[in-house]
Amino acid sequence: MSQPNSIVNPEPLFLGFDLSTQQLKALLLTPAHTIAHECAVHFDRDLPHYGTTGGAHHGPVPHEVTSPVAMWLEALDRVVQMVSDAGVSVRDIKAVGGAAQQHGSVYWSTAAPGLLRISTLPARFSTAGPAAFSTPRAPIWQDASTTAECTELEEAAGGAQALADLTGSRAYERFTGPQIARLRKTQPAVYAATAHISLVSSFLASLFLGAIAPIEVSDASGMNLMDVLTGTWSPRLLELCGGPELRTKLGPEPVSGGTVLGRISSWWVQRWGFDPSCVVAPFTGDNPATSAALSGPGDALLSLGTSTTLLLSLPPAPTPPARPTTAHLLAHPAARGASIAMLCYKNGALARAHVAQEDWGKFSAEARAAAPGCAGHMGLWFPLREIIPPGVVGEFFFTHGEGGVKKAEGIPQELRARAILESQFLSVKARVADIIPAGAEKLRRLVITGGASGNEVIQGIAADVFGMDVYVCTTKEAAGLGGALLARYTWWHSQHPGASFEDMLKEAAAVEMRCVARPREEARGVYDGLVDVYRACEADVVAACAAV
Repeated sequence: MSQPNSIVNPEPLFLGFDLSTQQLKALLLTPAHTIAHECAVHFDRDLPHYGTTGGAHHGPVPHEVTSPVAMWLEALDRVVQMVSDAGVSVRDIKAVGGAAQQHGSVYWSTAAPGLLRISTLPARFSTAGPAAFSTPRAPIWQDASTTAECTELEEAAGGAQALADLTGSRAYERFTGPQIARLRKTQPAVYAATAHISLVSSFLASLFLGAIAPIEVSDASGMNLMDVLTGTWSPRLLELCGGPELRTKLGPEPVSGGTVLGRISSWWVQRWGFDPSCVVAPFTGDNPATSAALSGPGDALLSLGTSTTLLLSLPPAPTPPARPTTAHLLAHPAARGASIAMLCYKNGALARAHVAQEDWGKFSAEARAAAPGCAGHMGLWFPLREIIPPGVVGEFFFTHGEGGVKKAEGIPQELRARAILESQFLSVKARVADIIPAGAEKLRRLVITGGASGNEVIQGIAADVFGMDVYVCTTKEAAGLGGALLARYTWWHSQHPGASFEDMLKEAAAVEMRCVARPREEARGVYDGLVDVYRACEADVVAACAAV
């Protein structure tokens, strides 16, 4: 396909996607890691005929949440059209990669491989879609309909901790293994008609490859099906969730970042003018892609958004990281033997907003004025039923000092702002200490993102609590950027065998980082001493909620 109005670009380009819950975004990256172009299709706004809310359908079964696969296909058609209409020289794209919401699954029919191979597909994927899938709906990460399957899986695996030790996580309703088990149980005809099962990430990669793409190792870590230390499928868990046929449906062992899956299919060459030598990289999950874009080994990445999420990049070590049931361990998407520890809290911004009462100026002023440690007061707020620690809800207050930790009726108003920041950060700090292997190098910096990351008071308290320099980055497109960087790494690695992802980043930084706060020594000492105090308070909260 000729492009007479294309922008002439003497440098190679790398195309990255981010298929999130609410939109599909595409961005083009240069070798200098600058974003040359970006565009997006928002599902609810731009594709209203699918009737989604927040990109998903809820029901008809209670707690069931799915997305229509046809919507994702049409979104891909549209976003690629937008790239072409922008005058991008598609032929300069050397590699395609991407990220997608984790845990979601797509079920291909027996006709899918043949449909993907045909070079004369219709002009749009969306017109060829229905025959390729055994079910038109994809369960996504918001689905919570698999509680029974999670219980069965943990019991069969020897308990929650045994499953976490093997797979990196205890059983979660959103994870793919329990989702597959439920489909097999409730829709046996659909399961029998399913030839292949993809994650959302490998589904998207398959469309570019023209064949069913293997699942990427970091995204496979969110399935409850893979041995997280070896990066291989667990035969026992496959049997438990999907029977003897699941191994065939999932395909080969998970693949690592930097692997060339193959050349882009001829359909893309004929329809859009891609270079036939353009390579397809493994697509990964949004959290691993974000970690690859914004942090490296020894970095902690803390997202202060609606939820609070920590991503901790851990280099290879003789002793593997701990796998507590309140955390997740993922294989790293670009470094063999490395891993990513993840903590995810439901009560992030919501709890802070509850304390702030919409007066963020007063919140910041009071948090700044209060002394580290809040004069012996501690408060824990959980407006929603929490994930970490699991099941707790409510407000809880304590005092601490020479007499130990004691329950309190409340906390002085002027201390509430600093108290919630301290308790949220201390929860993370306590768990990081439990995860990092003995003898591992100290963390080097804390990168914060999300809506609260621009608050100078929050930056300073984070530096003091974690005892690290705090950095912020300039991009808000971390997952898509990570996907594009991993695409470039696949192309670059084929020319630099043995070189690492970090070696590539030495040529050009992924994003601009700015140091915004450094820890104060006296404050760091206070918070180091409060970790055990926080643990005692949290244990009391857990016991109180369990007794209700």
